[in-house]
Amino acid sequence: MELQPTRATIYLDPAIHKALRLKAATTHRSMSEIVSDAVRQALREDHEDLQAFDERAAEKTLSYEDLLKTLAANGDL
Repeated sequence: MELQPTRATIYLDPAIHKALRLKAATTHRSMSEIVSDAVRQALREDHEDLQAFDERAAEKTLSYEDLLKTLAANGDL
C-alpha cells in the first residue's frame, strides 16, 4: 500500500520561489517533487555523516596544540 503524501506549508524567499518555479517548469517536475527530493538528499547526507561519526567514535582524539606540535616537528610549519 502506497502512502499518500502529507501536505505542508513552507515559506520561501521570493527569489528562491521564482527559481523553484522556473526549475519545475524547465524540468517538467512539480515543485513538490523538487523540494521533496532536496529534503530527502539533505536527510541522506545527515544519515551518512552520523554513520561516519559512529565509525570514528573509537579513534583517539588529537588536541589542536598536539597537532601543531606534530606539524612543527615534521617541518610542515
